[in-house]
Amino acid sequence: MPHPLKKEEVLRGRYKVRERIGQGGMGSIYLADDLRLEGRLCALKEVEYDRALPPKVLEEAREQFLREATVLARLDHPNLPKVSDFFSNDARDYLAMDYVPGKDLRELMLEARRNKTFLDENEVLDWANQLADALSYLHRQDPPIIHRDIKPSNLKITPDGRLKLVDFGLVKILVPEEVTITIIQGQGTALYTPLEQYGGDDTHTDVRADIYAFGATLYHLLTNVAPTEARKRFLQSNIQIPIRQINPAVSLRTERAVTWAVSLHPDERPESINAFAEVLFGHTEFGTGPLPKRPTYRSAWEFTLAPPENVLVWAAAGLLLLSLIATLVR
Repeated sequence: MPHPLKKEEVLRGRYKVRERIGQGGMGSIYLADDLRLEGRLCALKEVEYDRALPPKVLEEAREQFLREATVLARLDHPNLPKVSDFFSNDARDYLAMDYVPGKDLRELMLEARRNKTFLDENEVLDWANQLADALSYLHRQDPPIIHRDIKPSNLKITPDGRLKLVDFGLVKILVPEEVTITIIQGQGTALYTPLEQYGGDDTHTDVRADIYAFGATLYHLLTNVAPTEARKRFLQSNIQIPIRQINPAVSLRTERAVTWAVSLHPDERPESINAFAEVLFGHTEFGTGPLPKRPTYRSAWEFTLAPPENVLVWAAAGLLLLSLIATLVR
């Protein structure tokens, strides 16, 4: 593995590293001083590539990074950190963006858990409203942008109460008829990742992947309980406990909206962030009627599996998962 950047190391003659403030499987995030603009702090998102990649694939991945970074640098939204620069340093690529002070939602949720309470639903919905606005903005871009790593720790609350969706590490630019190589080859955090995001080249991932992660994040914030991984839910459909069984104070409307968002198959989810927001915030009635019906592949989804300890069961589950992904790619 490449060595981390050292304290006070200067990149591009401009960014002086203070410390590493985040680390993932595919790169790190550093807090740095902008030597060109005195007093400005920025976050450097480091992108590391798999050294085992064939040279041509690696070259394509880095070219894709430059294309996507160019798109990100054009974004301007109050709930997104501004990407101000991108550059390469030896075998690594970097995004420079505004440093966002404040606590992330994971920290706030853990504080509530320690106090044996829940985050207030109205406060969570206020954050959700801001997140929905940011995601709608990303999805409206031409071509659309999918964040693909929405989770409580990627949502920060600034001292003035504004939510910021940070970390563009897994961002994907949707280009019709183009097989994209994402900035970082990864799948997001398993707890918030939909089934279709586990596919090989991501050609079948669209804005509904962000809707699933949005719903899974809300589930976690409202219950203090981690959402069940989609792969486990695929094997046992009723394994995830309904929100109101854990936190009865949550409204039925919110519970049903979140349940809709985390449907396993993307065709069963809201088709857009706006459609989800209309239900979540009560602009459309969705509190008493039935949930949207499953498509015609229902029988395959309700296939009964034996206990997962059996190796043959996992093989059968794998075949079912591949079958699902195949239907999505068509």
